[in-house]
Amino acid sequence: MIIRAAHGADAGAIGAILSAFIDDTPWMPRIHTRAEDLSFAGLMVDRGWVRVAERDRVVVGFLALNEGFVHSLYMQSDVQGQGGGKALLDDAKASSERLALNVFQANTDAQRFYQREGFVETGRGDGTGNDENLPDITYVWTRTAKEEPQT
Repeated sequence: MIIRAAHGADAGAIGAILSAFIDDTPWMPRIHTRAEDLSFAGLMVDRGWVRVAERDRVVVGFLALNEGFVHSLYMQSDVQGQGGGKALLDDAKASSERLALNVFQANTDAQRFYQREGFVETGRGDGTGNDENLPDITYVWTRTAKEEPQT
């Protein structure tokens, strides 16, 4: 799996991955059209926030990071659990001292993943702070001395 910066041509794949998660997740409301998902993906790419996981020249996942906040981390369902999400997160950790993110309380798989990757819960929200109006949890990761990047 290759981790690289996203470019404009990746927006379609990124939007499709995001839309598929929404469509395949029973508790996730669809509040934007697929076209809006694609537009949002293009916006994140244009802002330079996105790194993608690529397998056999196909984008299979992405992570959007801005100023230490992970806005999105999604993998295609057929490659979940194969290390791509961890690789994207490790890539973000390599260039950061601290990362923060929000996870929906209903997304217990993501909670376990982030906890396993060293994130600690720092707060809970009732959903008024996100577009979906779903209760969420804030997690933070801070680099420790043993995690210092090797030079």
